[in-house]
Amino acid sequence: MGLPLAKKLLEDGHIVNGSTTSREKLTSLSSEGISPFVIQLFEEGVQGDLTSFLKDSEVLIIDIPPGLRKDPEVNFVGKIGLLKSYIEKSDIKKVLFVSATSVYEDGSDFPVYTEENSANGIAENAIQLKGAEMLLRDSERYVTSIIRFGGLIGPGRHPVNYLSGKSDLKDPEGPVNLIHLEDCIGIIAAILEKEAWGDIFHGVYPDHPTRKDYYCCTAKEKELASINFNEDSVSKGKIVNSVKIDEILGYQFKTAI
Repeated sequence: MGLPLAKKLLEDGHIVNGSTTSREKLTSLSSEGISPFVIQLFEEGVQGDLTSFLKDSEVLIIDIPPGLRKDPEVNFVGKIGLLKSYIEKSDIKKVLFVSATSVYEDGSDFPVYTEENSANGIAENAIQLKGAEMLLRDSERYVTSIIRFGGLIGPGRHPVNYLSGKSDLKDPEGPVNLIHLEDCIGIIAAILEKEAWGDIFHGVYPDHPTRKDYYCCTAKEKELASINFNEDSVSKGKIVNSVKIDEILGYQFKTAI
């Protein structure tokens, strides 16, 4: 999401600094009009000039996945805590943290969550994201908004691509919680435009078909290998509704899932 978002912000007249962990991307970012920095966060320190990256900027958008799939032992909260120490010494006044709907727990009764519900996830990914959210919001130096996105759909990216051809998949009756890249960027742009700081938002398209119906139908439409679900076990899931993006931002979704 980083590069498409940066392009949108540039179109809207913002000056954009962009971070990457790869030196190979510096030239391509610069060619788009982005001031590029090679920065990588570790629990024990920072690689790169984070101070210069933050200097003279008012808003910081943090879109860093916890990375628990690659490294189950990673301390994501520790990394965000290190980043926070730099933020509080910088000119940053507003922070937007990109989180995920995985902060909420699935259930066999398919619980419905809005922004008013407390994050109750117990998986490690949820614990790390909740910890990062709380850490960033607890500051007197800047104000933080949280956007919890559902599963991302975009050019060349769709969950069905990973499920194609698989069988015995769980939770056939579980509702999907997805969002298109265009709406992710649109919601972030709306938060900036409306100065909607200090709040929590959900970014999930309002339709929630079952996993079985949605992914089997989508695989057929895309002419991918068929998908089979295990219907002998109890399905779990949740429905995450986006209420505040309409109430506060006046944003309407543009791209169906």
